[in-house]
Amino acid sequence: MFEERNNSGFFAAQQGTQDVAVAKSFMTQVFGWMTLAMFITAITAYWFASSEELIGSLVNVETGGMTGLGWVVTLAPIGFVLLMSFGFQRLSPAVLTLLFISFSVLMGMSLSFILLIYTAASVYKTFAIAAAMFGIMAFTGYTTKTDLTKFGSIMMMGLIGMIIAMFVNFFLHSSTMDYIISVAGVLIFTGLTAYDVQRLKRMGAGAGEYGEANARKLSILGALTLYLDFINLFMFLLRFLGDRK
Repeated sequence: MFEERNNSGFFAAQQGTQDVAVAKSFMTQVFGWMTLAMFITAITAYWFASSEELIGSLVNVETGGMTGLGWVVTLAPIGFVLLMSFGFQRLSPAVLTLLFISFSVLMGMSLSFILLIYTAASVYKTFAIAAAMFGIMAFTGYTTKTDLTKFGSIMMMGLIGMIIAMFVNFFLHSSTMDYIISVAGVLIFTGLTAYDVQRLKRMGAGAGEYGEANARKLSILGALTLYLDFINLFMFLLRFLGDRK
């Protein structure tokens, strides 16, 4: 009986060690895909902002209004996110990878506008601050023993409320509400970063049971989640820290 208990404890500890290793491997893939997407987005944004011909295809520099292609580029990423999220079961890993990379390019084209509005120095400064905040919260979410499920639910409710407020303020044009929305955006996406990293870590612990193809697809969707957390955090911070030209 004593030996049986020892064996049971040994196998449980061995299983726990394997789960930790699988989770680390999964999270490495997630952050790898996210880093690649960020690099593609940054290069694309700089390329378009540096070319009068390319940026002119998206926005009328004289009037400041967007062209038809500009509206497509701005709205298309939403469609890509929905397609990747709801098409998870039907899409192959290769197709999902292609969609994710295409999404990164479209986001770079869309974000090229900010380099026309804000000074390059303030954009780089804000990016560095956002990266530091994201890194701290990602580390917190990965290492904390506290269950962030309820906290994440509160953040999601806050996100829904913020989206409604943004829609209302689109018609009101209230600077006070815009400021409140910006503060809320920073807080919400900072919190969501920790929650999403913990959720992905737990998901990664069981990645070995999903099969290689599904595990790869899940890592791409995880990268998409964290990518959106970072981009939104960066954009809301830019409202405070960005110096307009």
